[in-house]
Amino acid sequence: MPNFARIVAFLATLLFGTVAAALAADRPPLLIEFESPLAGPQALQGYLRLPDAPGPSPAVVLLHGCGGAWRGIDARWGKRLAEWGYVTLTIDRFGTRGIAHACTAWPPPSTLYDAYRALKFLVGQPSVDPGRVAVVGFSQGAMLALLAVERSEIERSSEEKFRAAVAFYPPCRGLKGEMTVPSLILIGELDDWTPASECRNLAEGRDDWGISREKGKGVPIEIIVYPGAHHDFDVPNFATPVKMFGHHLEFNGAARDQSVEALRKFLYATIGGKEKQP
Repeated sequence: MPNFARIVAFLATLLFGTVAAALAADRPPLLIEFESPLAGPQALQGYLRLPDAPGPSPAVVLLHGCGGAWRGIDARWGKRLAEWGYVTLTIDRFGTRGIAHACTAWPPPSTLYDAYRALKFLVGQPSVDPGRVAVVGFSQGAMLALLAVERSEIERSSEEKFRAAVAFYPPCRGLKGEMTVPSLILIGELDDWTPASECRNLAEGRDDWGISREKGKGVPIEIIVYPGAHHDFDVPNFATPVKMFGHHLEFNGAARDQSVEALRKFLYATIGGKEKQP
């Protein structure tokens, strides 16, 4: 009987965990406002998701691209990461600043420190382990994610530090590549907006002209290039390819699925979390 009771208890625990994960998947994100970088009354805002796992938990800051679409980032990736046991904060970099898009220029200077404003908010939450926070960005947001952990004024601006960075199809030209933490680039071979060749140069220690940089500086950058994939390969809305600002955007299911697995493994190796996902 004792063995039978233990089996029943185990099955009940397993069932409860499955239901809890399902509830976490269905729970809408919380729209929050946090420390404002602005002179006006509007605070920087974002979507916060909490996992059902007991905290404090590792956390991820998510940065959208030049077109905004931060709600889409939360729906595709914030939800998934919360199911994996991470606290997530998807920042709206543009809304409170009145920016429609930033696709024809470099990131607006006012947004360069947003990742650290989000980090400062997260490390003050009891649900977050302050020593296990990563930053993940997409396109222009991916560049900001790399800038946040590159040795520079931006990285030195905060006492709190990110422990890892992931960049989905970032613009790599102009980055120095002296990273302070493990960094991962995920990009399509056919990307005509943020060329994979420039990110290969960055990961392999060459500058924009292909000249090798000084060796031994910074944490190595890992890069995965997906054959046949274009910019925004993780966005199902682009199952029918579109042209935007002269560039080809197209969903690629195989690349998206591989990037999900790559992200899961990288985050587990750098900030912990669930080793195996359901």
